[in-house]
Amino acid sequence: MRARLPAPDLDATDLRILDLLQESCKRPLASIGEKVGLSAPAVMERVHKMEEAGVIHGYVALVDARLLGLDVTAFIGVSVAHPRMIGAFEREVVNMDAVLECHHVTGAHTLLLKVRTVNTEGLEELIDRIRSVEGVTRTETNVVLSTQTERTRIALDLEEADAQPRQRRIVRERTPRAGRPAQ
Repeated sequence: MRARLPAPDLDATDLRILDLLQESCKRPLASIGEKVGLSAPAVMERVHKMEEAGVIHGYVALVDARLLGLDVTAFIGVSVAHPRMIGAFEREVVNMDAVLECHHVTGAHTLLLKVRTVNTEGLEELIDRIRSVEGVTRTETNVVLSTQTERTRIALDLEEADAQPRQRRIVRERTPRAGRPAQ
């Protein structure tokens, strides 16, 4: 289980930068800066801080799976015999390229997988491979017929962020040391 990180302190400008990066991470920093009222170096500094805090953990190209020959999308519910077997299963599916997502869920199954394969034969082979993992007691597969909506972008409430007052940083005056002028 991952350790939960403290929520970073993001202001309205940070949220606008995140929104613009989600729209297109290839957008030049100067262009982002123009939209949020900062210089490119100031935008880069904020982006770097969000990367360090784990808010941004990567940049990817979104591709059309069907145009790449992955024609079948399915969700596979997986039940395991005992909770102590969940970690081993999760480590095993990391090595299965067709598995795009693996979620520990509530309900009828222990885990829910989102997968993409070339065809139904490939899906059947993947299901057999999943069933062969130690501890798997049952699977249930739902094949996607069509997809109306599929998002990777996280909706950010920019209006609420803009309405909140900006927090001001407290700047403390430096006390001069003996023989040094105050800065």
